[in-house]
Amino acid sequence: MASTMAAEEAPSKEAPAGWLDAVGARCLAEARGFVEARAAEHFSGRAEGELAETVIPQFLAGGKFLRPMFAYVGWRCGGPESDAAVRAAASLELLHCFALAQDDVMDGSALRRGRPALHVRFSRWHAEQRWSGSADRFGESAAILAGDLFLVWSEQLLRESGLAAEALSRGWPRYDAMRAELAVGQLADLVNDARTLPGWDSLLDVLRRKSGNYTVRRPLEFGAALAGCGPDVLAALTEYGGLVGEAFQFKDDLLGVFGDPAVTGKPSGQDLRDRKASSVVVLAAEMADRAQHDELGELLNLVTVDDDAVSRWCGLIAATGARERLGELIRERADKAQAVIDAAVVPRQAADALALLATRCTEREQ
Repeated sequence: MASTMAAEEAPSKEAPAGWLDAVGARCLAEARGFVEARAAEHFSGRAEGELAETVIPQFLAGGKFLRPMFAYVGWRCGGPESDAAVRAAASLELLHCFALAQDDVMDGSALRRGRPALHVRFSRWHAEQRWSGSADRFGESAAILAGDLFLVWSEQLLRESGLAAEALSRGWPRYDAMRAELAVGQLADLVNDARTLPGWDSLLDVLRRKSGNYTVRRPLEFGAALAGCGPDVLAALTEYGGLVGEAFQFKDDLLGVFGDPAVTGKPSGQDLRDRKASSVVVLAAEMADRAQHDELGELLNLVTVDDDAVSRWCGLIAATGARERLGELIRERADKAQAVIDAAVVPRQAADALALLATRCTEREQ
């Protein structure tokens, strides 16, 4: 009888993936439906809403919904299956859309998820209408305002999720801290990109605040706080989230330099063209010998980073050993994160989901 019960309790290898994908689909449906309703409410029948009513909801398409997934897994560490909790988790995707819309303006990125970025869509619309003034300036301004709407709607969706006031009161401090940390980290990242390359420790501090914490740790803590999880669960999720969050950003930086454009939806070496002080570039500077350091300085001082410069830069980074070393750091953090999750502390379903999410974050190709 005991062996039969154990077999019944043990989920199949496909179960975590199927469950997570279903959670992602539910979060997408909730977020998309909410944004469509708000866009219709504010823009339907108005001239300024002719494009916004369709483009803003479309911006949700193609996302991985990692943050809502992490938030819902955090919730399941102490709470039951819940449509209200799904809506609360989905609110984080609207927060992410806010960050992406404004990040694309700051970086001057033409593409997002393989499609024209919001500011590009609005700029083209301005040009098509033959309006006066700068189409680019209009596009950037409209995209920033769209980002502001996503920020407002994120909080509104959370507030109207259906969770009890007591649960929300536990989540608000985590939600507020995540928003503030995102903005502060983004500013620090702008400073890094505008000056001489930072040191490794300085870079890690920025990456944790701007992306690592925001992607993994804070959503997990947010979901667990909503569910009223105890300090032992929160401590495990915090440690796991810090490790996987860093690994996620390291992988993102590798893809920003060496990713396949057909898969990532961005031009090859886009982070190099944007002169980003990413982990792979900073690590290359730390590992470079004298000759490599001189060549790196020459590339950093180029006025225009063309295809030949990108090719030289990629070759130099690989030659320093930084590409391989960053891959090792990703694997080390992923392994440590897996070891943190104790089945005696974290429920089985959540532990299985966290193991799968760690793999998805660190072995992805886009």
